[in-house]
Amino acid sequence: MKTESLTTQSRKVVSNQAAEHDNLTEIVSKHLATDFQRPIAQHNIEAYQYAISQINKPHIIFDSGCGNGKSTLNLAARYPEAFIIGIDKSHHRLTKLANKSDAANNYCLVRADLIDFWRLAANDNIKLLHHFILYPNPWPKKHHLKRRWHGSPVFKQILALGGMIELRSNWQMYLEEFSIALSLVNCSATVQALTLAKKDYISDFEAKYHSSEQTLWQLNANLDIDSD
Repeated sequence: MKTESLTTQSRKVVSNQAAEHDNLTEIVSKHLATDFQRPIAQHNIEAYQYAISQINKPHIIFDSGCGNGKSTLNLAARYPEAFIIGIDKSHHRLTKLANKSDAANNYCLVRADLIDFWRLAANDNIKLLHHFILYPNPWPKKHHLKRRWHGSPVFKQILALGGMIELRSNWQMYLEEFSIALSLVNCSATVQALTLAKKDYISDFEAKYHSSEQTLWQLNANLDIDSD
């Protein structure tokens, strides 16, 4: 999802899906029962190995789909006891942020595909303190369910990484579906409206969506306690 200027007005999510997808439980259950066999690209292996080599704190936080990396820097300041790995597939987005040198040394930014990165981390039994997935592409068309993270073959790897997971979105249905997917592994989640002061913004998306007078939503769950 493209990060734009804070003054840019953002359109609201428009979907032909009025409630949770009819096939949600079927799709998630199928993915939970099978292993994703797609080969992992070499450049994603190298990005993962680099990121792991940089860890200098006892705890790990993923900022998945970090865009320009501003959210990663903000998380690094908020969690000084953890190492923050910001992951995004776009070289263009990752090179947009100018002032990366002002942050602490407890973070890195890597260009990688999340599907491969999560699989590599899960295979290495990486356990996260916190996992942030901020404003993922909502893929709001009904036939796009399998492109949403909870409808993806790597939902099982998201669960395996554990920790406190937090998603934010401007489309409530995305988070409601994610919550239903979590319930299939006996994991409870809370979904609520998100109200933030400007000083508490994690990413540029909060400012952009607030300027467009859109309601923001937040999902929180503790994967370590609730899921198998």
